[in-house]
Amino acid sequence: MSNIKRTAARFFSACEAGEGWAGCREFCTTGATFDSQAEPLADVRTLEGYADWMKGLMTVLTDGTYDLKSFAVDDERGNVSAYAVFKGTHLAGGPVPPTHKTVLTDYVYVMQFSGDKISHMTKIRNSGNALKQLGWA
Repeated sequence: MSNIKRTAARFFSACEAGEGWAGCREFCTTGATFDSQAEPLADVRTLEGYADWMKGLMTVLTDGTYDLKSFAVDDERGNVSAYAVFKGTHLAGGPVPPTHKTVLTDYVYVMQFSGDKISHMTKIRNSGNALKQLGWA
């Protein structure tokens, strides 16, 4: 397994488990950036901010899990893509009182590497559909 694949897998697991930046920082460069066209993430510009956002999300969707569908390394371009389906039920806190509704949403992480650490990540996701499933929109 290549170094970037191993690093990406460890980062992905830590981030999706809601470990926040404390559990993700060792896999990233200082100042690693983040981008997404998903509306709830419009103001998040750092990977630290995203990791902590995921930590917060897991306090709302307390049973959150994912099913990893694909994990691909592009050594030539220095990136790793992970495609998964997230599942979680709104059981606590959040933007509205718990709806007890469940979301199933596809998403992709594209993790760009500088050396053996993630320097930028883009998250691709249809947030509008996910918000509707949860009863938040």
